[in-house]
Amino acid sequence: MGKRLLVLALAALLAASIMLGGCGNGEDAVGTLQFHANGEDFVRQGFVSKDGWSINFDHVYVNLADVTAYQTDPPYDSLSGGDVEAEVEVSLDSVYTVDLAEGGENAPPILVGEVQNAAVGHYNAISWEMVKASSGPAAGYGLVIVGTAEKDGQSIDFTIKVEKEYEYSCGEYVGDERKGIVEDGGTADVEMTFHFDHVFGDAESPMSDHLNIGAVGFEPFNSIAEGGKLDEDMAGLQAKLSAEDYATLVDVLPTLGHVGEGHCHCE
Repeated sequence: MGKRLLVLALAALLAASIMLGGCGNGEDAVGTLQFHANGEDFVRQGFVSKDGWSINFDHVYVNLADVTAYQTDPPYDSLSGGDVEAEVEVSLDSVYTVDLAEGGENAPPILVGEVQNAAVGHYNAISWEMVKASSGPAAGYGLVIVGTAEKDGQSIDFTIKVEKEYEYSCGEYVGDERKGIVEDGGTADVEMTFHFDHVFGDAESPMSDHLNIGAVGFEPFNSIAEGGKLDEDMAGLQAKLSAEDYATLVDVLPTLGHVGEGHCHCE
């Protein structure tokens, strides 16, 4: 009789260990997923525009809403666009105003928020909206760019405010490392990347590069500055810029959002 009880006890322990092992590697396995926003060195360190203006940023406010990461299979194709379809997704539950220029020249990307107890797996798609802020330094706008541009002894303090709203849907982060892989008990991150060289161009790239061909540069903004200052929203820019320069700006703003070097679909 004692032997039979011992065998039953061992069998029960074995079953329990199998169940616990299953919980650790199955549907109940969770980790933490962090969401970062990154203006890259262009924002943190400044750069020279395609037309020779040295640009430095004091603040670059983006107002972010409905920030969501997904596990998609097959991978989301940003070139085709459309909604991201996934069985697993996690979202931040607030609206966030982030200053991409915060910190020093070597500051890391900004932590927007995190989701604990995120299901394990590879979050290989992300979406977010850039919407008008209801309060704070970007109130009334989804994007506010504040900085100084200098060239040939001339200095322009500029503030460019964008009231248009954009919705970005993106696939997997493209860069030196893979992101978004949540392991049981671990922490991973996904990134919303913003490429401001798309607006001003980059003197370090060939002028024939598609980046510079599609960029406004800074000279058009300088041409409408008064007394060394420029402070305009999109309505003001439409009234003062040439039709061609304004159209270029309208076309390029939706291309700001990336995932590293990966492109996004923008509505």
